[in-house]
Amino acid sequence: MPSTVRWLAILCLALLGVGEAAAQEQNRQENPEPPMARTVPESLETHGHVRVDPYYWLRERENPDVVAYLEAENEYTESMTSHLEGLRETLFEEIKGRIKQDDSSVPYRKDDYFYYRRYEEGDQYPIYARKKGSLEAEEEVLLDANALAEGHDFLSVRASAVSPDHRTLAFAVDTVGRRFYTVRFKDLETGEAADDVIPKVTGNLAWASDSRTIFYSKQDPKTLRSHRIFRHRLGDDPADDALVYEEADETFSTYVFRSRSERYLMIGSFQTLSDEWRYLDADDPTGEFRLFLPRERGHEHTVHHLGDHFYIRTNEGDAENFKLMRTPVDDTARGRWEEVIPHRQDVLLEGFTPFDDHLVVTERKAGLIQLRIRPWDDPADEHYLDFGEEAYLAYVQNNPETDSGILRYAYQSMTTPESVYDYDMETRERTLLKRDEVLGDFDPADYATERISAPARDGERVPVSLVYRKDRFDRSGDSPLLLYGYGSYGYSLDPTFSASRLSLLDRGFVYAIAHVRGGEVLGRRWYEAGKLLNKRNTFTDFIDVAEHLVSSGYADADRVYAIGGSAGGLLMGAVVNMRPDLFDGIVARVPWVDVVTTMLDDDIPLTTSEFDEWGDPKEKEYYDYMLTYSPYDNVVEQPYPNMLVTTGLHDSQVQYWEPAKWVARLRARKTDDNTLLLKTNMEAGHGGASGRYERYRETAFIYAFLLDLAGLAGSER
Repeated sequence: MPSTVRWLAILCLALLGVGEAAAQEQNRQENPEPPMARTVPESLETHGHVRVDPYYWLRERENPDVVAYLEAENEYTESMTSHLEGLRETLFEEIKGRIKQDDSSVPYRKDDYFYYRRYEEGDQYPIYARKKGSLEAEEEVLLDANALAEGHDFLSVRASAVSPDHRTLAFAVDTVGRRFYTVRFKDLETGEAADDVIPKVTGNLAWASDSRTIFYSKQDPKTLRSHRIFRHRLGDDPADDALVYEEADETFSTYVFRSRSERYLMIGSFQTLSDEWRYLDADDPTGEFRLFLPRERGHEHTVHHLGDHFYIRTNEGDAENFKLMRTPVDDTARGRWEEVIPHRQDVLLEGFTPFDDHLVVTERKAGLIQLRIRPWDDPADEHYLDFGEEAYLAYVQNNPETDSGILRYAYQSMTTPESVYDYDMETRERTLLKRDEVLGDFDPADYATERISAPARDGERVPVSLVYRKDRFDRSGDSPLLLYGYGSYGYSLDPTFSASRLSLLDRGFVYAIAHVRGGEVLGRRWYEAGKLLNKRNTFTDFIDVAEHLVSSGYADADRVYAIGGSAGGLLMGAVVNMRPDLFDGIVARVPWVDVVTTMLDDDIPLTTSEFDEWGDPKEKEYYDYMLTYSPYDNVVEQPYPNMLVTTGLHDSQVQYWEPAKWVARLRARKTDDNTLLLKTNMEAGHGGASGRYERYRETAFIYAFLLDLAGLAGSER
């Protein structure tokens, strides 16, 4: 072969090799290999049963290999979603563009001051402020959270409590996300910070009447259970603060607050099934707290004070949905209690707000909130507020002065932005003070909300709230659906407004909330039917709702998506094990998925206080039942839907390792090529990003993931 030809042949082969290498590199970039966590089998034996956990080592927070794995997952997630970068930015700008950036809350009056918070254009965090005498007075900035956030990736201001004389601000700040707060004080006359600094506390605060003494709660450094109440006097060394109460029962937590009447300081101890209260005259901060009523298992009650009586929301006797009682302040024995509002089988008494001349009762009937107004001097003249929509949320807002005849309440629905009203309880006239402004071309008339019920497999009817854009929906079974659920702790998801959600609705999504058992939307029985040994009802309800929405034409069977967080993440994990074929995609936010291991570990935050919600797996009956639904323990070799899982490295409620372990096991066992992503916020905790713009970006990331799966990544609004 002539040398020239030989040289050309070599060159061609070299170029071919380069081309192959380039192609391989491009393929690696477009289809990166997911991280595979190393396995270190750990045998966990309970009741003679052995579980082998190959990813137990991911609990080692300080292990560099753990951090490296989480960062590798983040890099993989970013690589797999890089094609959505433009869509994410579009969604972020949409969300940001709908929300007024220089907004302010409606001021509320306390003595001679009007208090409010506001945002300025470009700021991540609020400014807390007040005006004296009138809203036309000069503004006094109490606290600028943006200044506190400087130099930190995360900020949470838990409490902003002004002393009774309005001269001192106490505030609690967490810059990590682990919910350990530092309490500081500011002299509002001089603007100077006090030397007093109280570190590593919960942020729960209550002032005594002297405006010099403040009470606070402190948590166990390992379990994070709030179990001690201390008293601090301004100017004293916090190391010398007096311990005034310690909760010895590890299943109870405790907190302190000032009664609405301001006459008493109250210490509450609570667990799932029991409450206990202590009280102290706020004028006597060094006195001894008195026990209101000894705790009794199964007796749940809350206590408020007004005038000469304590008022008690209680489930004593057979009052499953609670009733309202009262007792003289000088004799709290149960034998002196008299009934104010009786128990009703079809109405849940959720709460109450006493005024000098009126009682406002928050009730839930047929799943919806009602506000009941009752004059003390003529109970027969009571009435309910009429809200006029099929599905909505109404709630009592800031009403610090008991001598007022005006009720401040808020209202919203899935089509109506949050609206704040003043309601004259005598004349029955309501005044709209503010409705959150949605910028751009938003028109509530373009959207529709419905309240329907779906049949559960055991004959129950599960309430469902829906919202969609009218011109993008015709109930033909062609619409993508995002179904949201929670279903634990008796927490009732209400149909609220979301300006961010419009980005999905405008692109054709139907959004629905499944009010599954485990919540309290249909009263206490609905909660009891979704906890402990009834927990699987929560999961089957959610599945039955999804199937009903498909069969009823609300959803395209090939484009059903679900989202849930925390205990709602448990719901996501359970349903994908039980019915992975039902969903095209799942978003699990800070999901609690390693149920058995967590509930067996008394050192993990929240465990001991939740035995009455989930059961204690040290008892074999509960251990066996938990094993039937614990998402991590039930991952098997089968196809799973596309999944996005999020967590926070500093999460104090669901430890980051639960979703990390879950994703690792899913990667090892799933038999499909669907997308599985783990996104860890390395600077945040359970609530995710703290700044408002960062929260918008988190939402945009999730929406882009869903729109891409639904084939709508390039769709116009």
